[in-house]
Amino acid sequence: MHLPYFDAFDAIAFHIGPIPVHWYGLMYLGGFIAAWLLGEHRRKQGRLPVSRDGFADLLFFGMLGVILGGRIGYIVFYNLPLYMAHPLQMFALWDGGMSFHGGLLGVLAGGLYWSHKYRVPFFDAVDFIAPLVPIGLGLGRIGNFINGELWGHLTDKPWGMIFPRALREASQCAAMSPRQIAKNWVCAHYTPAQLHEAGQFAGFSDAQFRALWRTGALNSFAREPSQLMECFLEGFVLFVFLWIYSRKPRKRYAISGWFALLYGVFRFSVEFIRDPDPQLGYLLGTGWMTMGQLLSMPLIVAGLFLLWLSRRQPAPPVPVPVLASVPVTEA
Repeated sequence: MHLPYFDAFDAIAFHIGPIPVHWYGLMYLGGFIAAWLLGEHRRKQGRLPVSRDGFADLLFFGMLGVILGGRIGYIVFYNLPLYMAHPLQMFALWDGGMSFHGGLLGVLAGGLYWSHKYRVPFFDAVDFIAPLVPIGLGLGRIGNFINGELWGHLTDKPWGMIFPRALREASQCAAMSPRQIAKNWVCAHYTPAQLHEAGQFAGFSDAQFRALWRTGALNSFAREPSQLMECFLEGFVLFVFLWIYSRKPRKRYAISGWFALLYGVFRFSVEFIRDPDPQLGYLLGTGWMTMGQLLSMPLIVAGLFLLWLSRRQPAPPVPVPVLASVPVTEA
């Protein structure tokens, strides 16, 4: 008998004294380190006309934009009523709750300030930073997977996975009245048999779920591992394409355009198999459109526009590698 995979990782990687260090935070750290190493490699090739300190400034403002923009974006786009009622929850970054689209706006704002400070054309900086981003996106999705959050639809495919947090959600649905279930999109997609079975899950620990999983009793609750699919597309595929494409100088706007277009298409596509955020459900009465898809549509349009705009730009100059003996100064 085939058993779905069981996803029950400890969200805490280790402790430093009494302070827990979460895998989710380490994924962000890994993304920033990768961006620094790759960006410094490209800077030395003459792809960004600033010193090492200038690039460090760019990365700092980018990191600040990711964290502040990502968190503020999640609060505003996805769960404003919760954070208005519990404002201290805004600072609980280790519990997840970051928005890519908010983070993107934050990075663009930081890049705009940096471009003004260093007198570098804004989209030259955006084109430089775009290939450095996907590794962080992929690692972030691994963080979502370790946290056991943002799972996909119920599935009987061989790659389906059991997420204990989803089982607890089903248990809460089982405790509702038929009228409440009908009004709750999260609960309405469970069959009566699944809700009856989920009624037994109340108070179960991960260990109890694992024991039940080994018997095959949880097979009907397997879900699409949408986090891993997003990691593959938004992380691996997007990085490989942009890194290879940007190996030689491209016209202004081209790299940014491909980033926006491909990310938008990848995110829009995977959302079809990913459960929407429970507090939002499907939007605009469609029964299928999620907030992620709604926010990705402007990205697709922007990507197409930037690619069109790039065709009207002159050929890029040949980059001059930075020599260790010749310092690069900022204006």
